[in-house]
Amino acid sequence: MTSNLASQIILLWTWPSGHTFALNDCPASIDSSGCLFTADRSLYYLANAVVFHHRDVSGSKSLLPQVPRPPHQYWVWFSLESPSNIRNVSMMDNIMNLTMSYRLDSDIFIPYGRLAKLDEEQSFTIPKKIGLVAWIISNWNLKHKRHAYYLELKQHIQIDIYGKHHLPLPRHLQFLNLAKYKFYLAFENSIHEDYITEKLWANSFLIGTVPVVMGPPRKNYERFIPPDSFIHVDDFSSAKELAHYLLTLAKDDQKYQQYFNWRSSFQLVRVRDIFEAAYCKVCKALKEAPGYRTIPSIDTWFR
Repeated sequence: MTSNLASQIILLWTWPSGHTFALNDCPASIDSSGCLFTADRSLYYLANAVVFHHRDVSGSKSLLPQVPRPPHQYWVWFSLESPSNIRNVSMMDNIMNLTMSYRLDSDIFIPYGRLAKLDEEQSFTIPKKIGLVAWIISNWNLKHKRHAYYLELKQHIQIDIYGKHHLPLPRHLQFLNLAKYKFYLAFENSIHEDYITEKLWANSFLIGTVPVVMGPPRKNYERFIPPDSFIHVDDFSSAKELAHYLLTLAKDDQKYQQYFNWRSSFQLVRVRDIFEAAYCKVCKALKEAPGYRTIPSIDTWFR
């Protein structure tokens, strides 16, 4: 909980994509002492930092503050979307001071999930499996690499596909339904460094299935998760070869269970609200911020 004697005022210029959450109620794991979080724009001139969620302001510079900027006020650029899914990033050139995103080299790193080392080993019970491969997809785009790969893969293995264009799956039934599958297709909609989303963390790890990933290279995944916790499509010369491996693995309980060995040493850290956690981290970043500087081109860095 933030002290009333705040030395740093952090202004949320917009609620991210209209998503609201409790302010000044940061998780104990994030140091928010001495900071006051607000969405009240009347405090703009008093704010030490203003956070701009890119998608909400990228339409025009008129969506940014139209009044003089206080000296040394930090402007924080925030996006959890990949470069393929946002526009007008160059609009932010020479006006932002800190970056906040899923990229590990951001000033404020906001992953979609993370693993924490356990103090002592613990057991994990693999959910009972009666299905083979599942995939949830809402953004059904024929131009995406994952679409073409799926069309080839399904020729060689049964895939149960859910989403608004396929089998319906109410959110409250998602956990129980996906847990019964041995594999989940954690296919990202675009391929970018460190872009590893809830498709891995929530739809695979949280539920207790083995993720088959399509995204950045294997080495990039291994910066965040154990190498024996997932299957990467790049490890196979073709979708047919991957399908053969999955079918073989599904019949070998001992080998399949090895994909869960990491769970004896690590646990998934659940974030109650990824946006809330992101804003809470701004407090610590302000206390540790380097000398005041303006970023020449976020677009060049991000892409």
